[in-house]
Amino acid sequence: MRSQLFAAENQEQESAQPGLRLQNSKLLKVELRGEVFARQGAMVAYQGNVQFEAQGSGGIGKFIKQKLTGEGIPLMKMKGQGDVFLADRASDVYLIDLEGPHDGLSINGANVLAFEPTLSWDIQRVQGMGMMSNAGLFNCTFSGQGRLAITCKGTPVVLTVDQPTYADPQAAIAWSTNLQTGYQRADQIGLGTLLGRTTGEAFTMSFAGQGFVVVQPSEEPPGGAIGGTGSGTQSGQDGGVGGVLGGLLGGR
Repeated sequence: MRSQLFAAENQEQESAQPGLRLQNSKLLKVELRGEVFARQGAMVAYQGNVQFEAQGSGGIGKFIKQKLTGEGIPLMKMKGQGDVFLADRASDVYLIDLEGPHDGLSINGANVLAFEPTLSWDIQRVQGMGMMSNAGLFNCTFSGQGRLAITCKGTPVVLTVDQPTYADPQAAIAWSTNLQTGYQRADQIGLGTLLGRTTGEAFTMSFAGQGFVVVQPSEEPPGGAIGGTGSGTQSGQDGGVGGVLGGLLGGR
């Protein structure tokens, strides 16, 4: 049988080392020799002796936070010996290596695909994002040493924050945890209206300090006023809950 389908770039990519690897730009290959956490429903194929266990939101504390905030990652634990292929609606996949206690990443839970169990993670309030915002009130934060796979709608731009930086909260999917974040109404900087017409930009996130922001070329709204799993209720209700939870869960 002959076809371009069987070209070398479409064949399974082999590696001598276990862990998270890119099969291609839209497909993650996990060479499993132990345990790895992944988003529920992300598995598209696997080979070998692999078991899948639902993990909820990663523990009772994270489960409570997810239910209260709408943010989090519906997880499954993959364990055993084999190869697992993961994807999320043909989104682009990127690997990030955290290399120690000074590395930290804040990311929308909807963009987390898989991560190694050596990483620590939690659900935390985004600093400076008040209840009037329409996205990103709570994010998932990762720290420690290990590899993380994230998804992105299209090819992103990574902005180095060495001057005041601003982004649409629905397009900024991840940033350094050491950055100071805030928000402002778009009409305060002239984006709210243009020649008497709305621009569709209600709020803008601000970033200050030294670090980076990952911005995807898409403005897909989250499932409610709080980004992540899309499990939120109506935006007005979510915003009110977020405001109350700000004091309960605490900022970074």
